[in-house]
Amino acid sequence: MGSFQLEDFAAGWIGGAASVIVGHPLDTVKTRLQAGVGYRSTLGCIRTVYRRESVLGFFKGMSFPLASIAVYNSVVFGVFSNTQRFLSQHRCGEPEASPPRTLPDLLLASMVAGVVSVGLGGPVDLIKIRLQMQTQPFQAANLSLKSGAAALGEQPAYQGPVHCIATIVRSEGLAGLYRGASAMLLRDVPGYCLYFVPYVFLSEWITPEACAGPSPCAVWLAGGMAGAISWGTATPMDVVKSRLQADGVYFNKYKGVLDCISQSYRKEGLQVFFRGITVNAVRGFPMSAAMFLGYELSLQAIRGDHAVTSP
Repeated sequence: MGSFQLEDFAAGWIGGAASVIVGHPLDTVKTRLQAGVGYRSTLGCIRTVYRRESVLGFFKGMSFPLASIAVYNSVVFGVFSNTQRFLSQHRCGEPEASPPRTLPDLLLASMVAGVVSVGLGGPVDLIKIRLQMQTQPFQAANLSLKSGAAALGEQPAYQGPVHCIATIVRSEGLAGLYRGASAMLLRDVPGYCLYFVPYVFLSEWITPEACAGPSPCAVWLAGGMAGAISWGTATPMDVVKSRLQADGVYFNKYKGVLDCISQSYRKEGLQVFFRGITVNAVRGFPMSAAMFLGYELSLQAIRGDHAVTSP
């Protein structure tokens, strides 16, 4: 039918790598605020991480997402673009044409991308969060092991992403890699609707009618705003997901999504579900701006176009 295009997957690959490099330090702060103990504010969290773990503390858990996020975003962007294209062409009955996109098509394509993202991204997110939540400086593990008197929490539970995967599979089975997947699904399905839909409409609104496609500046601005909207509104379920995935390092605290919500609300009140919302919104702008700009410019280069085109 001409609706399936591999260029979208390749461009998503490049955009994904750009977003990780830009957004990971603030992602670490966000995770510590949501699932950690003793962090009262964003600035306080930043100071604590820097004082205890130096600048390297902000980059904990980055290697695994950096190695895998390109594949993850490649699939998510590819699935969204091709699903949306298929729906539009099926509705209009013109396989080779470029029919106008409608809100129902964009919403359904975004939901499909959100479901796919959980299947691929659940283990990636879990490993990232487990490594981010290790508050020990990098050199502490060897000192603790040599002393032979390492107390609970004095040494890292995981020595790296590979050791983290092996430990989880050994203790919890393959299903352990998908801890928090239900909360991630509740976050990502609506989250991707508020990610792709605002981007498409904002980029079209910013672009003058005489132009064939949005400029890099329009892509950067629309992508950043879409990211801020999506991550800001996704914060409550993001808190639940982070807590479920961080749980289980030394002991299991939560039995599931509802139990996590109940315990968190009972102990910390309604405000707990908005922890990290500022960091999420601020981080969402540059991260998503880099994501969409990398995606669109890569797509332009691959196709040999002279104008940036939307997914």
